[in-house]
Amino acid sequence: MWRDYSILTGAKETPLNGDKSVSSHDFFVPDLCRVRAVFLLLVTSELFVLVLSIVQTETGWIDWNYFGLLSLFVQWTTLTSAALICLLRSRLARMTVTRSTLLIVAIVLADVLAFSLFADRVLHPEPGVTKWQGIAKKLLVALLIVLMVLRYFYLQHQWQAQREAEMGARLAALQARIQPHFLFNSMNTIASLIATRPEQAEEAVLDLSELFRASLRTSDQLIPLARELELCRRYLAIESLRLGERLQVDWAVSPGLERQAVPPLTLQPLIENAIYHGIQPRPEGGTVRIEISARGEFVYLMVQNPKPEQDQRRHRGNRIALANIQSRLQALFGEPAVLKHSQQHETYTVTLRLPRRKASQQ
Repeated sequence: MWRDYSILTGAKETPLNGDKSVSSHDFFVPDLCRVRAVFLLLVTSELFVLVLSIVQTETGWIDWNYFGLLSLFVQWTTLTSAALICLLRSRLARMTVTRSTLLIVAIVLADVLAFSLFADRVLHPEPGVTKWQGIAKKLLVALLIVLMVLRYFYLQHQWQAQREAEMGARLAALQARIQPHFLFNSMNTIASLIATRPEQAEEAVLDLSELFRASLRTSDQLIPLARELELCRRYLAIESLRLGERLQVDWAVSPGLERQAVPPLTLQPLIENAIYHGIQPRPEGGTVRIEISARGEFVYLMVQNPKPEQDQRRHRGNRIALANIQSRLQALFGEPAVLKHSQQHETYTVTLRLPRRKASQQ
């Protein structure tokens, strides 16, 4: 009896050792092992060189000789510092923010000092002519710049982490919404079956618990389509007990889409709306058609039902469900994800367009 408790609660076992490995993804400095990050860093450095060259020029707009030498110095310093930070990234990610900042500052200053001494030897080969005052100025400028850049990286990382946390909470709230009327109808159906058909009542309880577990698993932002279809079939099994022959379902699912990534509880609310607005009010019932196909770089999920009656309350509930799904799609997929609904003749159709993407194995 107790071993099935997790089905109802969605609880997961947690390791007792408390091991929390720090991922380099959580490090506040961008991944300088990636070409794009290094390229942006070089462009920013070159813009700084351009500004400094314009400010330093006393006659004319810019001294191109000074600009060329300074560009060579700054770019080599930037590249070597980025390479060292890339090599030490895993260690830096395990340090505190203060220690990692101090180490990065030390790396950059050591790099600037080494290149300054090298440049001074090339420009002033005579012994004893090292211009320590000029080198000290370079170190001071480098210190100020690297501190400002690291501060910007840290603030950007904090903002991104807060944004992801808010988005995760928003998605969890949207996903956890269960229509009260479905819960009440399901419990009434189960109660009516207990005395006459206990086996079907037990199956209905298991199906309902599986739906609740899916709604409580807010950590899963994307799941395989096969799992979403299984939840839909469990939901339809419950509704079939209540509506009987009034509910007919026509499936048309193209093969090979089992691992397509979809947000959990995306298709099921559409089917629920189709039954609640298009089947339940009709004494004769009707057919819900569920069609899933792939065209090009997109996957299309279509739910079609008999045209609902003109009832303002029902239309409002339908709009809330569609707005819920639309918000989740935009948060996870952005512009490529589209939700459309239309009425034609005696049918009402809702279509989802998702970019083709495989979900991780669940």
